[in-house]
Amino acid sequence: MSTKTVSEAQILAALPGLHRALIDVVSVMNRPERDTALLELAGLTLERALFPLLVLIERLGPIGVVDLAGRVDRDYTTVSRQVARLEELGLVARRPSAADRRVREAIITPPGKAATDAVDTARESMALAQFQAWNAHDFDDLVRLLRRLADGMNETPPERS
Repeated sequence: MSTKTVSEAQILAALPGLHRALIDVVSVMNRPERDTALLELAGLTLERALFPLLVLIERLGPIGVVDLAGRVDRDYTTVSRQVARLEELGLVARRPSAADRRVREAIITPPGKAATDAVDTARESMALAQFQAWNAHDFDDLVRLLRRLADGMNETPPERS
């Protein structure tokens, strides 16, 4: 295993391909028909626009609407209405934040957790089909390196010119 760091020239040469691959992955992940297929496989009739909010509330909650809106790149008033809809469906509950009583946080309810568990099972089924032909080393490298990339992107603020 080499300990030599990557050169600027190597980064700049490979960056367009990396960028394109990331765009392709994000594009596939954001396709409405992919969410629809996942919800169908999970046996859920949830409105597609509510689906990512439910998953994020389960993964990151308790979470405030402003934070949630920033993570899905939607206006907070829209997200507030959508969280209210999830609350009407009994999938989430809202409560005052322990840190700031002016902020209402969304938390997952037991029926919401059951729904995200069904989504996880459906996602596992899709992943098994996607990765069945991969060798174990490549798959482990993918998981490790994507985590490293995500952590680095979260730690490093974008530079301004």
